[in-house]
Amino acid sequence: MNVFFRIALCFCAFLLSIAPSVQAEPVSQYEPVAGRQIIQKAFPDVTRFEFREGHRAIQKLYAGDELKGYAYQSLDFVQTPAYSGKPLNAMVVLDTEGTIRFAKVIQHHEPILLVGIPESKLHDFTDQYAGLKADQRVTVGGTSSDRKVAVDGLSGATVTVMVVNEVIMRTAHRVGVELGLVAGSGTKRPPKAEIIADGFQSRTWEDLMGDGSIRRMLLTRGQVDDSFKGTEAEWIEAAEPDERDEALIDLYVAFLDAPAIGRNLLGEKQYEWLASELLEGEQAIAVMANGEYSFKGSGYVRGGIFDRIQIRQYGDTFNFRDLDFYRLSDVYAQGMPEFREMAIFIIRQQHNFDPGTPWTLELTVKRQTGPLDSEFQVFPLEYQLPDQYYTRAEPVVTEEEWLEEQPLWVQVWYQRQFQVIVLGAGILVLLLILFFQDWLVKKPGMTRWIRHAFLTYTLFFIGWFALGQLSIVNVLAFVHSLVSGFTWETFLIDPIVFVLWAAVAGIVLLWGRAVYCGWLCPFGALQELINEIARKFKVPQYTVPWAIHERLWAVKYIVLLVLFGVSLDSLATAEKMAEIEPFKTAITLHFDRSWPFVTYAALLLFVNLFTRKVFCRYMCPLGAALALPTKLRVFDWLKRRKECGNPCRLCDRECEVQAIHPDGTINYQECHYCLDCQMTYFDDRKCPPLIVKRRGKRRGHNAPGHPEEIPVVQIT
Repeated sequence: MNVFFRIALCFCAFLLSIAPSVQAEPVSQYEPVAGRQIIQKAFPDVTRFEFREGHRAIQKLYAGDELKGYAYQSLDFVQTPAYSGKPLNAMVVLDTEGTIRFAKVIQHHEPILLVGIPESKLHDFTDQYAGLKADQRVTVGGTSSDRKVAVDGLSGATVTVMVVNEVIMRTAHRVGVELGLVAGSGTKRPPKAEIIADGFQSRTWEDLMGDGSIRRMLLTRGQVDDSFKGTEAEWIEAAEPDERDEALIDLYVAFLDAPAIGRNLLGEKQYEWLASELLEGEQAIAVMANGEYSFKGSGYVRGGIFDRIQIRQYGDTFNFRDLDFYRLSDVYAQGMPEFREMAIFIIRQQHNFDPGTPWTLELTVKRQTGPLDSEFQVFPLEYQLPDQYYTRAEPVVTEEEWLEEQPLWVQVWYQRQFQVIVLGAGILVLLLILFFQDWLVKKPGMTRWIRHAFLTYTLFFIGWFALGQLSIVNVLAFVHSLVSGFTWETFLIDPIVFVLWAAVAGIVLLWGRAVYCGWLCPFGALQELINEIARKFKVPQYTVPWAIHERLWAVKYIVLLVLFGVSLDSLATAEKMAEIEPFKTAITLHFDRSWPFVTYAALLLFVNLFTRKVFCRYMCPLGAALALPTKLRVFDWLKRRKECGNPCRLCDRECEVQAIHPDGTINYQECHYCLDCQMTYFDDRKCPPLIVKRRGKRRGHNAPGHPEEIPVVQIT
């Protein structure tokens, strides 16, 4: 017992030596850079900061009296959980054009970055956002195209940088929309509407006005005068008090392509003429007005542009030139009033006009304030073509567009679907191995080949490629989430780890800890494969004496209790202390790390050359956590005989992890399910009880006429 307590104290001292002082609140390893310093990097000439009225989370940045841009912290707008389950905070600086000038993560709780990947690599990642527009689609990895910009990821922290990307771009777009720097998501265009060609019905002017086919805007002189108040043109051409109610212009507009509108207004002959003038993709509108103000204007000349009217749709504006204009003299709609001026305007192909989407005819009223100066006001006339005149195809949502609208965890699963499928296939293969183990172990050569192949798959695919190394940090985060507030999104953010934990949960309940530690743990696979290679080269193997071995089992449970106790005060500190696991160094970061961590992992692997899986057997807190519920397992499929342990001890001497007690019982909390004992159990040329049984059968056959000698088997 003295040896046990000395070892336990040594490990506790080691854990405390690598842990930093306990902090009440987990913070990032680096000191957050002051917001002023970040702003100065984006705009060195900024001298003044002001909070925006109505939203104090946004700072307005001034160089003297010139507005240079805006700054904000992402945590004020979104709280997207990262890999740690906690949101990170980034500071983003935008210019007045909606371009990101600088972005930097100023606080996070990511374990892979707290102890592992240098902070400088995270800053290099965020530096890629400088120069991107707030409304651009940005993805981590892949290739850039017209529809998206791809930024380089960060090896070993794929999920974390995807969250960083989500936080920076989502908040940049949200702030940009609020400031009017970029368009909102509502401006996305549906498929273009198609006019119903056979929809003619005889309609009167009153009917067309009633269903919105013709829209009207009446501007009185008083309304226009009021719009110029506070400007230099306030008193220019102002109406007398008794003239304020007089109409300056009474304007009507109609869309002519719809037969029920165009034919009723123009008559059959004139409508056919107009249809012949229009090219594919072009539309025509009729503009009619009364009043002293002309919508055509007096400045219009041949080759010029109509400067008093324009059309706006989707935020785009387009004017009419002289070649887009036709006089309208004859109108046939019953009950139509007389107009002072009428015109047909052609909306050309290049404008990509959609007749089924609301659009605006904007009328500009100008007042001259000097020889070259003028003031103007714009008055909109909204137009929406009635639904019965057009059809619209269902929107065709592309794969990329659909993905953009999904939560971040869905995007991650979509991007890693190959890894998920291959991992699922591997787990299915493992289940088949387990269910057919009694058949497999009767073929030792095939079983060993299958096991070594699966361990290679576990190491190279699950571990080094998919980064699917589970850790005690996952267990601690899960336990704390049950207290602080469980959310599925936190655990779905890494699909490989989620699928592995789902599989492990089922495996532990069915077979116990053994299957994960022996088949699905990448670091365990690395140790076992290295030890197999060492045996091929005749490296001598050392077996820990049983008395010491069974006491060393307890060390990993002590490590687990220490980590859990520290996590109750500070999860971030417990995550740092979890570096007792070499998983991050050897698997996640591919040994690309500072020398103390690499030396520690290499030392464990070196010891493993002489004694198989020393870390797994005596030090692994994850193995200890998985071993606790092993007593609840459903199946005990590892078979034993009454002779096992007394007199036969062949299996416990062959067990490489020493999970078989001297009395022949298997300790499922320490077993790694390698199936070596089962291969011996079914081998009638190796298992002593089976050899004795076979000898008895042969004696029966050695009656007169069967002079065969039976080899004597010594059971030790």
